[in-house]
Amino acid sequence: MAEIVGPRIYSCYKCRNHVAMHNDIISKTFQGRNGRAFLFSHATNIVVGRKEDRHLLTGLHTVADISCADCHELLGWKYERAYEVSQKYKEGKFILEKAKIAKENW
Repeated sequence: MAEIVGPRIYSCYKCRNHVAMHNDIISKTFQGRNGRAFLFSHATNIVVGRKEDRHLLTGLHTVADISCADCHELLGWKYERAYEVSQKYKEGKFILEKAKIAKENW
């Protein structure tokens, strides 16, 4: 697994595999399956699952679940396509659920 170097890293809560950097957070106001979630511009050491259409709070999106590449814990999803023009900024971005990530080097 690639190790992220630097301060303020997020890791998988289960195995501590590095998955994102604090500087890549776009928003902390998203809702995941199990509560609060963060929208990230980048994620690493993840496996992207099969694409599927889902009706989310902000409309229809094509998303793919993302899991930790090490322990395979489901961490959130990747926005592949947004059908609403106002939601296009999410395309290619990652949702990581707050309950599924831990802070490292804070």
